[in-house]
Amino acid sequence: MPTQEKVENVEDLKRRLSGVKTVLLAEYRGLSVQQLSDLRKQLRAVSAEYKVVKNRLAKLALSKDLAGVKSLLKGPTGMIISREDPVAVAKALHTFAKTNQALVYVLSQRGSASGAGASGDASGEMVAGRASGAGASGDASGEMAEKSEAK
Repeated sequence: MPTQEKVENVEDLKRRLSGVKTVLLAEYRGLSVQQLSDLRKQLRAVSAEYKVVKNRLAKLALSKDLAGVKSLLKGPTGMIISREDPVAVAKALHTFAKTNQALVYVLSQRGSASGAGASGDASGEMVAGRASGAGASGDASGEMAEKSEAK
């Protein structure tokens, strides 16, 4: 039986995810508290937020439009959410990743429930990938290449 706190967390996450243009998942493993604080500051400057989420609760909160994200919620996960310009978010992440190579992107989801995609398309395209630090492959829109894990 779910606790009241978990129910409230799921509802809060649902509110945050409603009408988003960009959702990125990023592992926070290897980042210090100070580095995460710096990342949050940089993201707030471009109208985005970084939220550490419990994977199970995040899966419950995701809508049908973001269902593709569910399969990639594994390990220590932080969710980067933006209702504004996805290019600005990608640039902020790229700047942060230059000096903090422990940051690992897992997924990029573009588009919103209204169908107006971040790049002007109506597809709400989802691009899965994995890139880390300064060697992150992707363009300024936040798109990542095919999934590839460096282990």
